[in-house]
This record gives sequence, structure tokens and C-alpha cells, in this order.
Amino acid sequence: MTKPPIDLAVHLGRLSLPNPILVASGTFGYAREMDGLVELSRLGGIVPKTVTPAPRRGNAPWRTVETAAGMLNSIGLDNDGIKAFAEHHLPYLAGVGAPVIVSIAGATLDDFVALADMLEGQAGVAAIELNISCPNVTGGVDFGTDPDLCRQVVERTRAATGLPILAKLTPNVTHIAAIAQAAAAGGADAVCAINTCLGMAVDWRRRRTLLGNGMGGLSGPAIKPIALRCVYQVAQAVDIPVVGIGGIATLDDCMEFFVAGASAVQIGTANFYHPTATMEILDRLPGAVEELGATSVAQIVGSLAAKSAGQPKGSPSPSTAT
Repeated sequence: MTKPPIDLAVHLGRLSLPNPILVASGTFGYAREMDGLVELSRLGGIVPKTVTPAPRRGNAPWRTVETAAGMLNSIGLDNDGIKAFAEHHLPYLAGVGAPVIVSIAGATLDDFVALADMLEGQAGVAAIELNISCPNVTGGVDFGTDPDLCRQVVERTRAATGLPILAKLTPNVTHIAAIAQAAAAGGADAVCAINTCLGMAVDWRRRRTLLGNGMGGLSGPAIKPIALRCVYQVAQAVDIPVVGIGGIATLDDCMEFFVAGASAVQIGTANFYHPTATMEILDRLPGAVEELGATSVAQIVGSLAAKSAGQPKGSPSPSTAT
């Protein structure tokens, strides 16, 4: 008897994707940079570099520092602004064959509304990701650390556009589930967890920080356990889908996030040091799903047993306070 094909399609609220393997904002450029290394049309989705209302020059160098298990960055949302994005980058992105989820950031509620309004009706835009969690700009995390502000920015953006909305959350909070619940209450189709963890690097001989901005966002394998914990907690707290981000580089990483509660994942830092990682994961993903006795990705999402996490059922989640 012929086995049924493995269904890789996922649904993030109103957003339907061909598979759950996406690439994260800020790590994939505008896709042009990866053409020739990656078969772009195979990706479940592309999240290009975050765009802001006006051009930004970003932070002073150094902007990136390699760490023992990842990377610190303090780019500062360097971009050419929404007008240049719509005129120059979006036409190319619209033709690559993968869904495009545009990441936007603003300093005010009105900024987010204006950006969403400008993207409404633009060819090639499948959804909007609200970057309310960037630690490298003034006010970059304000909307992601206050539940009421989070709800407001999602709610007002949702009113300005018919596009699906994903809210990208910061781990730099005491209770990430509360922020996720606020995003859901505001009408988000899904939440993305997590953005980078705030960190720093120091040159002790010169007695100065290595990043020009002092502190920056830590990404890569070092933050994977934090990201897994956040995805698990958020998935328990909301009824909308969760997109896992943080230290994902291999098929095993992806599968861990799926069973922990992620409906899809975004590959970030791995794109810098192993740009074909997404293709290798997609090649092996059907076999991993079949290994669990499932015929679709959806069947394994959130299937992690409570006892397998080392906790008796009904026990409280560990505190995230330090």
C-alpha cells in the first residue's frame, strides 16, 4: 500500500504557508544576497530586513561580535525606509516564489499604522511581522515589554490592514506569556518567539565595550534553550500559532521546536555560517515527521509530554525572573 505523502503545509491564522521553514529578518537580507546559495522558492516564507518609515543609518561600529556560541549584533535597524523598500526590494521579493512576510518597526503607534497602510494592497506581501522586540534602537522594545502597549499596537495595525499579522516577541521580559496573550487579544494571527537576548562583550585591556552601542542582541545556539522555553510557555498560554526562533540550525532543532509548540520556525544566525541549512532541513523534514508516525507537521505541533520536560503534570512553570 502506498504511503500518503507528508503534508508540510502550515497555517498561521489567516496565513497559509507551503512548509514551516522560514528565514528570519535581518539574517537573509532582501533575498537577493542568498540567490544562488538557496532555492528561494522552496522556503516556507521569507522575512526580509526590518523596514521603518524613514531611512535609518543604524548604530556606530562595531555592529557585530562573534561569541563562543553565537553572535552579538547591534545593527540598529539600518535600512532605506519604506518608500525605497516598496520601490526597489519588494518587486524582486514578490517574484522569488516564496511567501514574503514584511517586518516593520516604528517609534510610535502611528508609525506602525502608517507602515501597514502603505503595505496594504502591495503585490507580493503575504503578511506583516511587527518587530516590537529589537533591543538595538531607542524604544525598540517598548511595545514588546508592556502588555497594554503590545495589545494596542497589534489592535491598531490590524485595523489598518487586511493582511495577517505576526507579533515578534522579546525574551527580555519577566513573563513572556503575558505579552503573547496581549498580542492575541489585539488580534494577532500568530506570535514569533523569540528575538535576541540582550548582551554585551568587553575588551578588558582597553576597558571598553566591543559593540559601538555598548549592548546588543545575542543570537545563535547560545539562546536556543531560552527560545525553547519561551515557545513552550507561550504555546501553553495562547490559542494562536507560535513561530519558533532562536538558535535553530538543524533538523533536530526544528523538530524540538515543533513538539514544544511551534507551528513554524525561522532560521536566523545559521544563515551566516551555513547558508544552505534551510535546504538541508527541508530535504529531511518529511522523514522526521514520518518517524513520529505522523502524516503532517500539524500533527506533531505541541506534542511534547509534560513529564518529558522533567516536570510532573500540573506543576508550575519555572520563574523567568533573575
